Amino acid sequence: MTAPGEAARRKPARRPTIKDIARRAGVSESAVSFALNDRPGVSQDTRARVRRVAEELGWQANSAARALSGERAGAMGLVLARPAQTLGVESFFLQLVSGIQEVLSARKIALLFQVVEDLDTECALYRRWWAERRVDGVLVVDPRTEDPRPELLASLGLPAVVVGGPATTEPATPGPAVSATPAPAAAHPPPLLSTVWADDAKAMARVLDHLYGLGHRRIVHVAGMPGLAHTERRIRSLRTEADLRGLDERHVHSVTTDYSDAEGAEATRRILDAAPPPTAIIYDNDVMAVAGASVAAERGIPVPGALSIVAWDDSALCRVTHPRLTALVRDTPGFGRLAAQELLAVLDGGPLRTVQGELPHLEARESTGARPPR
Repeated sequence: MTAPGEAARRKPARRPTIKDIARRAGVSESAVSFALNDRPGVSQDTRARVRRVAEELGWQANSAARALSGERAGAMGLVLARPAQTLGVESFFLQLVSGIQEVLSARKIALLFQVVEDLDTECALYRRWWAERRVDGVLVVDPRTEDPRPELLASLGLPAVVVGGPATTEPATPGPAVSATPAPAAAHPPPLLSTVWADDAKAMARVLDHLYGLGHRRIVHVAGMPGLAHTERRIRSLRTEADLRGLDERHVHSVTTDYSDAEGAEATRRILDAAPPPTAIIYDNDVMAVAGASVAAERGIPVPGALSIVAWDDSALCRVTHPRLTALVRDTPGFGRLAAQELLAVLDGGPLRTVQGELPHLEARESTGARPPR
């Protein structure tokens, strides 16, 4: 019998090496290298025998060694520079990664994922990955309004796709559903990297259309982190749409948070303490919307009788909360697939492009209703 703790003391199984394959196949190590790397110098019979033995032993090429020899690493990188506590409660990134992984796994490409403290650490990590040839390309998320990453990655020559798109890369004439149109040269400088983006401005317009049509004139937007390009686009779009309807900043405005349920709840308390309080609140994600609905319930504020609530992202949370939350519905895994496909296209030598994802639609549910009487 195995003594207690003995399994923990056992050494990990040794990985098979080229020397092991050569010994079992009865050939030289150089012949094994030629056979496994599709190089001339061995017969077809020897090549077949070496590959059969390698498969029997469970041998896999070392990605670091492949990279040093000039071959691809077989991995893509994804870095998140966000507080770790905000990621565990938000479903968006899990769905995004599932779509990315679906595309990469079909090509037997790994996804190297890392969470870091800030943008400086993220940039340092890109430099290290590039120097060590750890990844063949990267997906850049949470683009900033002033973002050092595109210039850095372009200077390194590390293939990359920006997911979400900086504010300056939106094409002038977006196509339906998914389109690929270069950013107009007259309006913007040539892009440093390919970009996959979503039209947050039109999505916000759909939300405002819905609430304005229900009679709401005092609306607050609980936004995400300041400095993120999509946060700034949503805030600007809210202001534009409000101006078109003659609603000034006293009645329609945005406040920023870190996307967490705690800050979403705290922002809701401050908003509801204002005089007069809003009759509708738009939250930048599902977690904050549910937290806001809980605050309203604690205060005895009926939803939607006295307060309408809209979540930017739909999820199971929005559908199981009572009342069910009105939400913007989008194919987040599909957005991830689109980003991964574009990165593979860049890696295969394709041109830099600005690609638009599908426009989300608003799913009206029980959390929005007519403006309460004065």
